[in-house]
Amino acid sequence: MSQPRLVHLDGRRRPGPPALVVVAHGSRDPRALSTVRALLDVVRAERPGLTVHLGHIELNEPLLTDTLAGLDARGTTDAVLVPLLLARGYHVKRDIPETAARARVRTRVAAPLGPHPLLAETLHARLTEAGWRPPATERERRSSAVVLAAAGSRDPDAATDTRRTARLLAERLGVPVVPAYASTAVPTVATAVRALAARGRDRVAVASCFTAPGRFATEAAQAAPWIAAAPLGVHPLMASLLLHRYDRALAADGRIDAA
Repeated sequence: MSQPRLVHLDGRRRPGPPALVVVAHGSRDPRALSTVRALLDVVRAERPGLTVHLGHIELNEPLLTDTLAGLDARGTTDAVLVPLLLARGYHVKRDIPETAARARVRTRVAAPLGPHPLLAETLHARLTEAGWRPPATERERRSSAVVLAAAGSRDPDAATDTRRTARLLAERLGVPVVPAYASTAVPTVATAVRALAARGRDRVAVASCFTAPGRFATEAAQAAPWIAAAPLGVHPLMASLLLHRYDRALAADGRIDAA
């Protein structure tokens, strides 16, 4: 996609594109913050000239409120908030829009990262890195499956989105993919693994549908009977997905053409 012009034909400068604010949940695990910061560096490298900022919902600094206040103090007038979250839920529906509405900066809130084919492709890449190979025989195919480990939410839309991501990954892998959750929702990863084993599927991998390392990803990996993929983390496809959500939010606002 071509970038917005920064100079008018008569030589006058135009404002640059709206700032991208990546909204992370926040974590007590220090690996999460370092992972998110590294991912933002990949985004900056992929889209030079776009200002990219980080804001957290809780637990880590900078908080989203402080990031938006800082943009206003520097004279930034427009920003697109892209949730570094993988499904809809309370944070996407309430926390982020309400924080954006209180900001002096003009904001648009993009969709969460999932479900989307790029997310499924990243999950597939992480599984492959962990040792996943397509079943070589029909017997192996009948014994293979994947548990898609996600955070979990009481919001039914979050479960709907996770099931859609599971279907996208199943289409990519050619084996069943069962959603499971680290908290709040059911089934748990361990329960899903046992249910698959009861159906004769003992070649079971765990796909880590988490943006960064942390307690949930660690516990999900410990329940894997075979291989467990790393969290999504710093992957070029994740950077591309963040930018895709940014571009779509602007397209919906009529600022640029959709990619």
